[in-house]
Amino acid sequence: MGICSTAVVVLTLFLSCVMPCLAKVYTVGDSAGWSLSVDYTTWTTGKTFKPGDSLVFNYGSSHSVDEVSSDDYGTCTVGNSIASYTSSPATIILNTTGTHYFICGVPGHCSGGMKVSVPVTGGGASPTPSTGASPTTKPTPTPPTATSTGSVPASSSAAISPVVVVVFSLVSLVFKFVLS
Repeated sequence: MGICSTAVVVLTLFLSCVMPCLAKVYTVGDSAGWSLSVDYTTWTTGKTFKPGDSLVFNYGSSHSVDEVSSDDYGTCTVGNSIASYTSSPATIILNTTGTHYFICGVPGHCSGGMKVSVPVTGGGASPTPSTGASPTTKPTPTPPTATSTGSVPASSSAAISPVVVVVFSLVSLVFKFVLS
């Protein structure tokens, strides 16, 4: 295999490892979680959501998460969800661009402030197919992934995974070896 072929293989491997690592995980409401005491408009301010990013909703048994249409979001209509999640934590991958709307499915909670609209803009990490638990209602373009307690970062500060540093270092060493 020539130097160019080796470089292409290494670069392809590098990108296939790094791209999923660029997706960010946001804990909705940060440490307060999904509750009545959070201003979610303020929470989304300054955040840039991209396809492949995930939202983690942490909530008590008296709440749920419903993905709804723009109209149902505006009127806080429950019972007509695109998808409903009743088990915390609920992890939802943002697979498509556009605004995604989420409310608490408990009557009165949405009008009490438990609603968040998440604008997803293009140019993010390549979304990976999701596996795991399905929502309890209709299919959704943003299905949850199975997670175990403690496997999701507790804060919404989005940082590049340490895996990126390791993979980048390995690729640099391979290139140094190939080019010398």
